[in-house]
Amino acid sequence: MSTRTPLVAGNWKLNGSRESVASLAKAIADGMAGKSCEVLVCPTFVHLADVQSVLAGSSVLLGAQNCSVEQEGAYTGEVSSPMIKAFGAQYVIVGHSERRAMYAETSDLVAQKAQAVQQAGMQPIVCVGETLEQREAGQLQAVLDEQLDAVVNLLGIGSMAQCVIAYEPVWAIGTGRSASSEQAQEVHAMIRQKLAVLDAGVAQQVRILYGGSVKPDNAQELFMQPDIDGGLIGGAALKAESFLGICAAAV
Repeated sequence: MSTRTPLVAGNWKLNGSRESVASLAKAIADGMAGKSCEVLVCPTFVHLADVQSVLAGSSVLLGAQNCSVEQEGAYTGEVSSPMIKAFGAQYVIVGHSERRAMYAETSDLVAQKAQAVQQAGMQPIVCVGETLEQREAGQLQAVLDEQLDAVVNLLGIGSMAQCVIAYEPVWAIGTGRSASSEQAQEVHAMIRQKLAVLDAGVAQQVRILYGGSVKPDNAQELFMQPDIDGGLIGGAALKAESFLGICAAAV
C-alpha cells in the first residue's frame, strides 16, 4: 500500500474574476474542512493575493500556473518564483502541455523552471505527456524520456523527491476523452519505473498525478490505481461541486 499522500490540484487556467475566484476558493476551503487528502488550487498570478486571503486558516494550498526562470531584471511581463512564494504558494505548475504547445516551451526550459521553483522553496508540478499522433506512432516512451530526462539531469535524482509529476495525455485534455484507468496506470508505472532505475527510494516517494478530463464519475477508478497519486484537474476544477467530488475520491 502506498504511503504517498494523495494530491488533487486545480488548474484554473485563464479563468475567473476577482469575485468569482474568491467565491470558488471559499467553497472549496469550506468543503475540504476535515478531509485528509492534500488539495491545491492554482489561480492566475493576478488572483494569487485574493485567493491567499480566502484560504488563510484552511487546509487548501495555493499554487501558480507558471513562472519565469529569472529571479529579477529586465524581463517585461515575467513573474519570478520568489514573487510567487511571497504569496504563500507552495507549488508551481511547469511544462503544462499548453505552455509547451502554444508558447514553444522546451523540455530544457521546463527543467530550468522546475529548478527555479525549488530554489525558491516550493515544489514544481512537472507536466509530461504525449499527443495522439505521438501515441499512435509508438513514441510514448521516447516522449516521456525526453521530457523527464531534462528535469532529472538538471535537478539530480535526489531532488525529484521534492517534485510532483503530472502525466497528462494531451489527447485527453479538454476533449472529454479520458485515458482508461488501465492506460493511465500503465504510463504512471512506466514513469515510476524509469525513476526507480536511478533511485528506488525516490521513485516510491514521488507523487504522480493524472491530468486529462478527470471528473467526479471517473476519479475514483483512476485514483484506485497503485501508481496514480491524485489528479491535476482543469475544467472540473472551476466548479466547486465537481472539484470537491473529485477530491472525495482521493480521500
